Amino acid sequence: MSARIPRRRDPAKLFLGGHLWLVYTFLYVPILVLMALSFNDLGLPTAWGGFSLKWYGELAQNDAVLRAALNTVIVAVVSTILATLLGTLLAFGVERRQRRNNTMEALLFAPMIIPDIVLAIALLSFFTALNFTLGLHSIIMSHVVFNIAFVCAVVRTRLRNFDFSIVEASIDLGAGEVTTFRRVTLPAIFPGVLAGGLLAFTLSVDEFIIAYFTAGAGQGSTTLPMQIYSMIRFGVTPEINAMATIVMLVSFTLVFISQRIDRKAISQ
Repeated sequence: MSARIPRRRDPAKLFLGGHLWLVYTFLYVPILVLMALSFNDLGLPTAWGGFSLKWYGELAQNDAVLRAALNTVIVAVVSTILATLLGTLLAFGVERRQRRNNTMEALLFAPMIIPDIVLAIALLSFFTALNFTLGLHSIIMSHVVFNIAFVCAVVRTRLRNFDFSIVEASIDLGAGEVTTFRRVTLPAIFPGVLAGGLLAFTLSVDEFIIAYFTAGAGQGSTTLPMQIYSMIRFGVTPEINAMATIVMLVSFTLVFISQRIDRKAISQ
């Protein structure tokens, strides 16, 4: 029998693998520490006093946090519905064009790459020029503006694999355009639409800068990220750790579901 020749490990793969785990450690260890501190009975970052859920209980009794959470849900739900509808229609309009226009493509995705602070200042200036009263409605409109591009990008990924000949066949068989869209087109692209909507909801829940600039001076338009910012100015407290943990878990869950749906939509 010939002796087994040991396999040599590729140094490049070892380096890239170590680099990957180093990046993951740098990104997620602070998050895990924050989550662990939200269950610390002492509420101190330097000493562990045992597992406790009392900080989450205090959050449930904090009226300001509950109002901010309700505002966040309202803004996220309404802006997601509007952005999903408008972004889906925009994706259809772009994909059905016979000729590609690089300028139009760049303008379409500009809100995705423009810094949030620039977009926030632009929206605030626009509302001010129109003497538009700021509040939850202005936050919703602002979130729709930057969410449309993300929804459009996700839906377009699905439309690139969509056979538009079945739409023409449905119309040739006597179905109207509305019926064709409702029974043929929408079921086929729905996974992409749903993935885009979940992504828009996640971005709306997490967004702070644009909401901060377009909320106005009233306390009734404070969202959860704005509430966290106002509380953290006086120091990081256990309630903030608990609140951040809840927001992160919701965001991670929605992003995970969105990616799973998007992958399924692309593979079909």
